[in-house]
Amino acid sequence: MRTCPQFAAMREEYEREIGYLSAHSKRHAGKSSAKASATYATSTKARMARALSGHVARCPECG
Repeated sequence: MRTCPQFAAMREEYEREIGYLSAHSKRHAGKSSAKASATYATSTKARMARALSGHVARCPECG
């Protein structure tokens, strides 16, 4: 699938945020903040999927 630069930028930003949240969760394992970060990472993955699929549906270059 061919994608546009905007798609790549959006994906990179979401993946960076997910990486930060996951790393925080691993560093602080056993604490309540780790559980919250893991939950936020999971919800961010869902938001990323929704945003990227919506982009593909609207973008003439990607879709």
